[in-house]
Amino acid sequence: QLQASGGGLVQAGGSLRLSCAASGRTFSSYAMGWFRQAPGKEREFVAAISGRGASTYYADSVKGRFTISRVNTKTMVYLQMNSLKPEDAAVYYCAFRSASTLSDSSPSYDYWGQGTLVTVSS
Repeated sequence: QLQASGGGLVQAGGSLRLSCAASGRTFSSYAMGWFRQAPGKEREFVAAISGRGASTYYADSVKGRFTISRVNTKTMVYLQMNSLKPEDAAVYYCAFRSASTLSDSSPSYDYWGQGTLVTVSS
């Protein structure tokens, strides 16, 4: 199971840190990702991290502003979001992928959290 939290209202230029709590003894073996979906838009990839955290991958739209990380001993994944823009507003989802390789394709992820809402005011 995945439980995302940390969303909220922030002014443009501000920061938020999203958290995703996962359960499962094989957590450290598999990749995790963050996706987002804005109203009226399709779900889009944000970032992914390998099982041990050695590799990361970002969408061009967030590169240099967002950082994905994980603490396997706590089965937690984080998304630090800095310099937020109004276009970053969306429901953010964490997702678990039953593979060690990174992917930006949502169908390749097997389990999804319930989402946490991020609102960015201009």
